[in-house]
Amino acid sequence: MAVEKTNECAGGPKLIFACSGAADVGGLSDRAARKLTKDEAGRMFCLAGIGGRVQGIIDKTHAASRILAIDGCELDCTKKCLQGAGFDTFEHFRVTDVGFEKGKTQITEQSISVVAETGLALLGQ
Repeated sequence: MAVEKTNECAGGPKLIFACSGAADVGGLSDRAARKLTKDEAGRMFCLAGIGGRVQGIIDKTHAASRILAIDGCELDCTKKCLQGAGFDTFEHFRVTDVGFEKGKTQITEQSISVVAETGLALLGQ
């Protein structure tokens, strides 16, 4: 997990970036990020905009009080996208690190909740 430095004094939003890859664990990370957004723990934000260097998305991400990156597997695509755009201060975890296996994971309300709860803890809630 990344070293925590936050911009909470600035009062910016908590942003959540998730893998939405083709693998089951990517789908699970996406669904967990959507659950966290629905539960108002933070706001899911556009990882493609980070990868595409869309300036408005980059600027809003710089203003975030906290950033959470959820990757599906050890490829760490979410983490690498953020780092490639110059972000090095964020919380990060992999779905595979919390007990799910790539290619063998069912996306259920229970599995979504497990991943979301891990994210919630990293967001400081």
